[in-house]
Order: sequence, then structure tokens, then C-alpha cells
Amino acid sequence: MKTIQLLKTAGSIAIVAFALHANAQTTTQAPASESVGQHIDDGAITTKVKADLLAAKNVKSTHIHVKTHKGVVSLTGSVPSAEDRSAAEEVVQNVKGVASVKNHLKVGAE
Repeated sequence: MKTIQLLKTAGSIAIVAFALHANAQTTTQAPASESVGQHIDDGAITTKVKADLLAAKNVKSTHIHVKTHKGVVSLTGSVPSAEDRSAAEEVVQNVKGVASVKNHLKVGAE
């Protein structure tokens, strides 16, 4: 009986240690040239841009990838038309905190 309890306790400790180790590996830190506030702001901008692109009725693509670094938003992926490419850029420019947009969207079949 004591052996089973000992194994349960050891297993619980191993699970906690694994979880702490996994969390330590996945925690991202802002690069030295970027403040923690800027890192958080970039994440918030990226989230807002993605939400606005999905909500935009004049942008017909779910194949747009968004990255933000120091307020500069980079768009990659594909859209079905030049109008969608322009509309996506316009949506992004209207998001608070966006300094500029690098539009690398390709026009073509999705």
C-alpha cells in the first residue's frame, strides 16, 4: 500500500516539474532592443489587426498572416484580387498603434 502512495506522489511531483519546465521554455521574452511594453503592444496590435481583417466585409481572405514588430505590421499570404489587397492594407492602417504596413500579399487563387 505504501508503495502505491509513494508512486502516486512521485508521479505528481514529476507532472508538476514537467509543467514548470514546459512553461519556462515557452515563455517568450522581449528582445533587448524592445521593451516589455512594446512587446505587449505588438501582440495587441497583431490580435486587433487579425480580428479587424476577419470582420472586414471588403476583404475576402482568411489566408492573411500578420506579424508586428515595433508597430510595423507585415502582411503575407494571398488574396483573390488587387481590391482585397488594397482593402486589407487600409483595414490595417486604421488600427490604433500601427506605425506602418508592409503589404506582401500576393494576388491569386487561394
